Amino acid sequence: MSGLQVADSFLVANGKVRGIELHRERFVGSCAAAGVEASAFWNEQIGRLPGFGRWFPRFELRTSGELAVQLRPAPPIGGRVRVVVHEGPDPRTAPRVKGPDLELLGKLKEAASHRADEIILLDQDGTVLEAAYSAIAWWDDDVLCFPPSDRPLLPSVTAALLRRIAAGQGVEVAERACTPADLQSREVWLLNALHGIRPIHAWNDSPIDPLPNSQSASWQSHLTALAQPL
Repeated sequence: MSGLQVADSFLVANGKVRGIELHRERFVGSCAAAGVEASAFWNEQIGRLPGFGRWFPRFELRTSGELAVQLRPAPPIGGRVRVVVHEGPDPRTAPRVKGPDLELLGKLKEAASHRADEIILLDQDGTVLEAAYSAIAWWDDDVLCFPPSDRPLLPSVTAALLRRIAAGQGVEVAERACTPADLQSREVWLLNALHGIRPIHAWNDSPIDPLPNSQSASWQSHLTALAQPL
């Protein structure tokens, strides 16, 4: 057991955060579903976060019912990403809540082959859901695509912010059910609060694809611009 009922992490860079209201909504809402009122705790602890440097705090509701915050230095931002596909059904017990399955996902990733940076999880019918620590988006021509929202997905703050950016730029967004084979010929992104956007450069044991025409850098700039002071 991980000892966590709910967890939420986000990047704090010189006192600024992307989508902090969405992180609050996700954490406080999940705590409320577990029978714990966390809004006052959240508001108090947010005011204590450092206004300088790079941090990756984790807000927690533990199985004991205790609310806590781990103030952690932010890891380096990742570069090229190699993924492998998890063979078998989605092993998570609570896919829509961040926290209970973190220990399980960590072990799954550690056991992944080909020195993978992330592991892709599939629904029962082989549809791509998300990665162990990241949401997934991809491009189908000029359409920015996401897995269907009626699937067992963790609500992703970064994916929600990308949808906002797309709406502001008039970019079409769609939800589509795809298999790994469908995606390996497309530009695919992993999305999370620490890294923002990381394009997939290799699947399983395939060679690294340099992705010379990747759109990720410009969209990462738009994402970074959304960071607001705490």
